[in-house]
Amino acid sequence: MANPSRLIDVTALEAALQKFADERDWNQYHSPKNLAMALTGEVGELVEVFQWLTEEQSKAVAQDPKTARAVRDELADVALYLVRLSSVLGVDLNEAVVTKLKSNAQKYPVGDSTPKRTT
Repeated sequence: MANPSRLIDVTALEAALQKFADERDWNQYHSPKNLAMALTGEVGELVEVFQWLTEEQSKAVAQDPKTARAVRDELADVALYLVRLSSVLGVDLNEAVVTKLKSNAQKYPVGDSTPKRTT
């Protein structure tokens, strides 16, 4: 990792989302519950892009003209709602990610967690 203390910086995105909500008087709707529910809905729409695809087809969704725009849009929606939710909750998303990566590294040490390939 280049600089583990600053892996992601969503400050500008948080500000843009806050401005967007302010301009539309949407803060009244942006409770943590509503944002978590909206995030869940967008994850469902992302999953729908993959529904009924084979493993190989799923690997190409971002390049396939039939699915590329949809997968990009849904990924963006998920990211936007995630950042907005963390902002409304006052959660430093960078700190949360850095802490979780450290926790995962301890929980799943190299060599102990490598999936075994079956032939």
